[in-house]
Amino acid sequence: MKILVTGCGFIGSHVVETLLEQGHEVSVYDRMKKPEWPGIWKDKVNFYLGDIRDREAVMEAVYRHDAVINLAGILGTMETVDNPHPSVDTNIHGALNVFEGCRANSMNKNGVRGVQIGVGNYFMNNTYSISKTTAERFAFMFNKELGTKIAVVRGLNAYGEYQKHKPVRKITPNFVVRALNGIPIEIFGDGEQIMDMVYVRDLAEVLIRAAIGDHGVFDKVFEAGTGRRTTVNDIAKVINDIAGNKAGLKHIPMRAGEPERSVVLGDPTTLKPLGLAPEDLLSLEEGMERTVRWYRDHYDWKNI
Repeated sequence: MKILVTGCGFIGSHVVETLLEQGHEVSVYDRMKKPEWPGIWKDKVNFYLGDIRDREAVMEAVYRHDAVINLAGILGTMETVDNPHPSVDTNIHGALNVFEGCRANSMNKNGVRGVQIGVGNYFMNNTYSISKTTAERFAFMFNKELGTKIAVVRGLNAYGEYQKHKPVRKITPNFVVRALNGIPIEIFGDGEQIMDMVYVRDLAEVLIRAAIGDHGVFDKVFEAGTGRRTTVNDIAKVINDIAGNKAGLKHIPMRAGEPERSVVLGDPTTLKPLGLAPEDLLSLEEGMERTVRWYRDHYDWKNI
C-alpha cells in the first residue's frame, strides 16, 4: 500500500521503518527534511517538504495515498502553557487538514484511510493534551457525519531509540542521559504518579494496523498501552539498574500542566480488533534494556 506519514520525529521514524520492513511504499510529509534520519530508510521514502497547516498542500499529499498516519504535532507540557496558539494551529487545524484530505474526492473516490494519534493523558489541562484530544474528537465527528474512516490511537508513554532529551523534556531520554552520566535522576513530585510505558516499536505496529487493517473500528479509541501500573520511581529505578547508576533519585517540584499522582494507564484489550493482546507488547525491562543500550552506543549522552 501507499502510506503517508505526517510528522516524522521519534515515533514517525519507527513507523516508517516498520512500514518499509513490511513492504509498503512510504511517503513522509514534514516541515524539515532531516539530514540524519536514522535506520534503513533514509533514501527509500518519497518526501513532501511542507507544513501541516498548509491546507492545500496537505490535502493534495493525502489524496495520493491509500492511508495516512498523522503524527505531526507540537509537543510540550510546561513548554507550551504560556503560549498555546502554535499548538492549536498545528495539532488541531493541521489535523483538520488531514481529515479533509481523507474524505472521498475526485482523485480518490473511496476516500483515504487515516489514523490520528492521541495522548494517554487526555484528561489533563495542558496545551498538548487539550489540543490532541480535540483533534481526536474531530476525527470521530468526521467519521460519523462525513463518512471518513479515521482510526484514533492513543499512544501512551512511548519510549525507545531515537528520542531526544531536549528541548522538550520526555521521561525516558532525560532519565537515561542522567543515569549514563552517573548523576541522580530528577523526578517531578514524589514519583508516585502512574505511567503506562509502551515500547515505540509496539506503538508503531498498533498505528500501522489501525491504518490498514480490516478492523472496522472508527467510533472508539485504540489504547496503545500495556496496562501495567508502573510508577515514575519504578521506571527510574529500572533505568538506573540497567545503566549501573548508583547516584539514585532526586525529587523536584511538579511542573506546570501536570497534576500530582496522576494515573495514565491504557487498556490493551481495546487492541483486540487489531489482533494484538497484552502479552504481545514488550515488557518494560526488556524494552529499557534495548533503549539504554542504544543511548549508550549511539547518542551524545554526555551533552546533558
